[in-house]
Amino acid sequence: MIAMRHDFGFKQALVARQDLGLGRGKIVVQCCHASVSAAEKTRTEHREWWRAWMQEGQCKIALKVKDLDHLLKLEREAKASNLPFYLVRDRGLTQVEPGTITCLGVGPAPAGILDLLTGDLSLL
Repeated sequence: MIAMRHDFGFKQALVARQDLGLGRGKIVVQCCHASVSAAEKTRTEHREWWRAWMQEGQCKIALKVKDLDHLLKLEREAKASNLPFYLVRDRGLTQVEPGTITCLGVGPAPAGILDLLTGDLSLL
């Protein structure tokens, strides 16, 4: 049996809206946009966090919120906490209108700080 490692010092949270009725594939793609863009922001603003996260294996957690208001509240809290984040606005080529906010990526950041922001959210 493989032992599970749960002692990551850094992680990234990917938070998707549930009220849009997006297909699974679309949600995955939106989370990918959030992950790459938030990681790039971290690389430029908090290089030591990004480096540690990369060395640990890029821990990520996929979470959900019920609607846009909740997602925007998380964005405000991330900003107030000086955490790197990226808010995804879809191009509108498939399932939603152009400019629809679908997902938020926060971090990578120290796991304890990130947990204060996202610890009460449900897994996607």
